Amino acid sequence: MSQYYTRVFVAIDGSPMQEEVLEKAIRVASTNHASIFIGHVVDTSGTDATVINSDELIASIKARMEANLKDILDTARNDENIPETIFEIAAGPITDTMVEKFIKPFKPNLVICGERGFSSVKYMFVGSVSTYLIRAMNCDVLVVKKREGQYA
Repeated sequence: MSQYYTRVFVAIDGSPMQEEVLEKAIRVASTNHASIFIGHVVDTSGTDATVINSDELIASIKARMEANLKDILDTARNDENIPETIFEIAAGPITDTMVEKFIKPFKPNLVICGERGFSSVKYMFVGSVSTYLIRAMNCDVLVVKKREGQYA
């Protein structure tokens, strides 16, 4: 059997949609016998980084997310078709940190993220991680779409 995707990176954002994104990513990784890297970036771009104890902040957020996503993470970690499951959190500007700390070192051949569904006005000012990933990555990017009425 030929493996197409061997390294899958999943960007999660703490939104209610992240569970669906993770579940789809785990199915893709399992089907392809691929390693999976789950990454979350705490956006510190609007804060004074000298005030934040980022190690303590990251440890606290990671523990909370590990607890909230325990069943889903255990599914990936216990899947014999997924050779490696990594879950990391970092702090910094979202796209730069995600690429430099997670994506470049992991070298995925598939990136999966969710669509946040910002309004067009908010999108103009905030931008979109999924749009950035689609444009910047040299590999396939799967965007899990928000369905009408879901995750209100």
